[in-house]
Parts: sequence; C-alpha cells; structure tokens
Amino acid sequence: MRDVIYLERIEQAEALLKPQRIEVLRQLAQPRSCTEVATVLDQTPQRVYYHVKRLVEAGLATQVDARRVRGVTEGVYQAAARSYWLSPGLVGRLGPDRVRDELSLGHLLDLAERVQSDIAALDRTRPELPSLGVSGEIRVRPEARAEFFAELRSTLQDLFSRYGAPEGDAFRLVVACYPKDESDE
Repeated sequence: MRDVIYLERIEQAEALLKPQRIEVLRQLAQPRSCTEVATVLDQTPQRVYYHVKRLVEAGLATQVDARRVRGVTEGVYQAAARSYWLSPGLVGRLGPDRVRDELSLGHLLDLAERVQSDIAALDRTRPELPSLGVSGEIRVRPEARAEFFAELRSTLQDLFSRYGAPEGDAFRLVVACYPKDESDE
C-alpha cells in the first residue's frame, strides 16, 4: 500500500467522491472481501462489489488475493493508498490570476499547491527520502509584524546564500506564515 495517491484524472476523482465509495475504501484499509465489507456497512455484497469494481478500475483499490468460499471464488481487496490527494489541476484556475505578492494569500495557495504536487511526485521506492517538517505557532503583535517578516526574510535569504551551491542534493524549502484559526483551539 502506498502512502498517497495523487489524483490528477477526473475519472479517479469521480470514482472516489461518492460517500458510499469513501466508506468502502475506509473498510479496505485492511484486506477484505466484499462480503466482509458488506457486513460492516450493512449493505449487500453485490452493492459493495459494484463500488469496489469502480475503485479498482480507477486504481484506488487493488485485488490482493482470492479465496474459495462455498465453491465460489471471492476476491480480497485493499485500498491502494493510505491517503488520496486531489490535484488542484482537476478544476484548474477559476477567475483571474492570483496576486503574486509574497505577502498575499494567493501566493501562499500557489506554494501549497506546489508542495502538494512535489510531494506526490517523489519516488517513494528510494530507501531514504530525507525531509524535514516543522510546524509551530508564534505570536506577533500587529505593530511588530513588518519587523518579523523582514527578519524572517533575511534569515531565509542567508540560508539560501550559504547553501545555494550548484552541487549537492537539491531540496525545496517552503516557509508558510499565515493567521491561525483561533477556533481550532
């Protein structure tokens, strides 16, 4: 099972974005037959098989085994990934281009889409994928906001200058700073 499948085809999104199929896919986190999934979801095996078949056709689930049950061969299926990400490209850009100011929300959205696309494209078969994820919360008074952004920009520019040599492993560094939704607390 892969960590993530990046959905870039509309057919995949259509196959996934049906509430019953999402429930079936959740049940397929572990290998199960349609009969086993049907029992959990209180559905008929035929109805579950219909959804599983669509998920398999879209590459979102796979048949991992088959077994004989009362003279009938029954497939055992599993979700193809732990997570499914929808590419923003499925819808494409609506409306005018976003503002390119690095302090704008539009720029942050562009960066988030780029990070999502880059991560999805990584070769997960490599034994080592060095990466670093850091998240935290800071509090900046409104009157100190400009000074904070200037110091952050200067610190990052210093890192880019010191480690911007043409040789060595290439990494993409993205720093996002945005207001925290206070209702998350």
